[in-house]
Amino acid sequence: MTDYTPTPDDKFSFGLWTVGWQGTDVFGPASRALLDPVEATYKLAELGAAAVTFHDDDLVPDDDKRDAVLEQFEKALADTGLAVEMVTTNLFGHPVFKEGALTANNREVRRYALTKALRNIDLAASLGAKTFVLWGGREGAEHGAAKDVQAALDRYSESLNLLCAYVKEQGYDMRFALEPKPNEPRGDILLPTIGHALALIAELDDPDMVGLNPEVGHEEMAGLNFAHGISQALWHDKLFHVDLNGQHGPRFDQDLRFGAGNVRGAFWTVDALLGAGTGKAYDGYVHFDFKPPRAEAEDGVWESARGCMRNYLILRDKVRAFRADPDVVAALAAAEVDTLRTPTLAEGESLADLRAASYDVEGLGARSVGLEALDQLAMEHLLGVR
Repeated sequence: MTDYTPTPDDKFSFGLWTVGWQGTDVFGPASRALLDPVEATYKLAELGAAAVTFHDDDLVPDDDKRDAVLEQFEKALADTGLAVEMVTTNLFGHPVFKEGALTANNREVRRYALTKALRNIDLAASLGAKTFVLWGGREGAEHGAAKDVQAALDRYSESLNLLCAYVKEQGYDMRFALEPKPNEPRGDILLPTIGHALALIAELDDPDMVGLNPEVGHEEMAGLNFAHGISQALWHDKLFHVDLNGQHGPRFDQDLRFGAGNVRGAFWTVDALLGAGTGKAYDGYVHFDFKPPRAEAEDGVWESARGCMRNYLILRDKVRAFRADPDVVAALAAAEVDTLRTPTLAEGESLADLRAASYDVEGLGARSVGLEALDQLAMEHLLGVR
C-alpha cells in the first residue's frame, strides 16, 4: 500500500484561518482556544505542507505589535522552508463592511476598503506571494432595491483596475484571483459563480492580470459541477489558484476536509486538475480552505489537515490508475470521447459541403454511447476494486 505521505513537491498549501478556526458559528461561541499562527506554520510544515496563506487579520494585528509578529512569522518561514504563495485581505469581517466593501453604497467605505487592500498587497509582495485573492463575501444584497447592481459592477471593475495599475506601478510580480460564491454571508453575492467572474474579468483594463480562485463548496452550493467549472477556467487560462474542500450539496458552506462530502466530485476534481487525460493541467499550489469541525479539539484540527492532503494523494493515485487502465482507454474510444478533439468542420470544407452531406439520423440515434460502462470503470477505481 502506498504511504501517501505528503512532501513539499506536492505543493500543498493551507490558509492559516483554516487550522486556526476556533469553531465559532451563529449558534455558539468558540469551542477551541486561539491557535498561534506562527506555531501553526511550524506544525503545517511538519505535516508536509509546502506553503501557507493568510488574510491580513489572521496574522498581522493592526497595532504596534505588527512588526514583532511579522518578524516571528518570517523566522518560522525561514526555519521551515515554507513559502507564502498567496495572501488575501479581510474585507468582510469588520462591521465597517456590513453593507459591502469595494461595492459598498457608502463612498468612504469603498475608499477604506481599497486602502486596506493596497496595504496588504505591499505585505504580500514583501513576503514573496505571487497571488492576491479577492473574495467579495459582503459584495451583494438581501433586498432588491438596496443595490444598484450595474453601478456596483462599475465600482468592482474600477477597484480591480486600480489594484492592477498599482501592482504594475510598483513592479510587483503578482496577479489577482477572484473567488466566486453564490451566497453567505450576503443573501446574494455579486460574481456568484465561475462564469460570472469570467465575464467581469473580460471587461477589465488588464484582464491578463486577473483570474480565478474557485472553491469546491462555493460552486457546489449553487448545484454546479466543480470539475466542469475549473476545466472551463483552465480553458480560459484563468485558473490562477484553487481552494479545495468538501461539501454535501446545495446548502450552507460546510468547508469539510477535501474528499469528505461529494467523493465522486472530488475524484473528478483531481482528474480535471491533472488535465483530464489530454487537456491543460493546473500547475499551481493545491490550496485547502476548510474548517475542522467544531466538535474537534486541537488534535482533530491536525487530523483534518492531514486528511485533506492524504485524500488528495489517494485520489491522485486513483485518477492516474484510471487514465492508464487499458480497459478505460478502450472504453473512452468506444464512447468516442477523443473524437471531440476533431474539428466538426474539416480543413478546407465549407458549410455548403456540410449541408450537402448525408446523415444516417436513425442510425446515429440508435448508436451505443458506452457511457455507463465508462463510468462504472471510474467507480471501480474509486472504490478500490481495480
